[in-house]
Amino acid sequence: MVKAVFFFTVGLILLIKGGDWFVDGSVRISHRLRVPEILIGATVVSIGTTLPEVMVSATSAVSGHGQIAYGNAIGSIICNTSLIAALTIAIRPSATDKSALKTPVIFFFVSAVFYALNAYLFGSFSRISGIALLTIFAVYMIISVRSATKTSKSAENDQEQINGNIIMDFVYLILGAALIAVGADLLVDNGTVIAKGLGVPESVIGLTFVALGTSLPELVTAITALTKGHSALSLGNVIGANLFNLVLVSGLSTTLSPFDVPADKKLFGITSSLIVDIPVMLAVMLILTIPALIKGKLYRSQGIALLIIYMAFCAFQFVM
Repeated sequence: MVKAVFFFTVGLILLIKGGDWFVDGSVRISHRLRVPEILIGATVVSIGTTLPEVMVSATSAVSGHGQIAYGNAIGSIICNTSLIAALTIAIRPSATDKSALKTPVIFFFVSAVFYALNAYLFGSFSRISGIALLTIFAVYMIISVRSATKTSKSAENDQEQINGNIIMDFVYLILGAALIAVGADLLVDNGTVIAKGLGVPESVIGLTFVALGTSLPELVTAITALTKGHSALSLGNVIGANLFNLVLVSGLSTTLSPFDVPADKKLFGITSSLIVDIPVMLAVMLILTIPALIKGKLYRSQGIALLIIYMAFCAFQFVM
């Protein structure tokens, strides 16, 4: 127990320092390249903060624990949206850049529909569906890079002078991401062992504890960005990370090792994932993004509603 507490503390310190460097590097790169922070958050930052999910899910799938890979992807989306984004909105509601938000949101829901169809129609995820998800990821990145290039050229005259050089900004970004990944790994490893010792099912561990643990990079980034006044970066990171959880994390896991939808928990005789997990995932993203796209603003009431949903979701997972 003393050893676990020690590593937990080390992981927490790494997460905090890594988040600081990661946000600073991201913001400076955004300014240098004349790209909106929300777009940088939905691409570069999201890839960095999604690395723990990629590593955990890919390893789980290859080692025959597809339930953890499946639960981690969906659970991370729910956690990112109804805990991390919710906290950010509840503390500091803000305006959003509707034009920069549109592309990642559209790609998310297209991917989510494809993901849901696999679950509901086939009850499994084949290697072909994994390759299709990875293809969506590639297309999204190409479109985002092109959009960033156009934005950069159009804002050439508005660029503020920033000291230092972009190489050091990327060094901070990479070091920050590495510290975050290591810190999150320390927390997840110790927590998962404890959860298994208590007899918690793998799918529940994936949907709750592992999902929360691998979402710590997004949480640290969100809190750090919020305290530094970069809420757009935080929102872009959450939405981008959610998309990557579907197309990159799930896509890579399924391509490496296809798996079935977990059936160890049922509700009314139906696999609970199909009537709880996936619908909640879609619902929380709709609650987060619709007002942002229509009104161009986020409201404190959204954050509170999402937090209530997250608490109810976690309670359901452990009660059932």
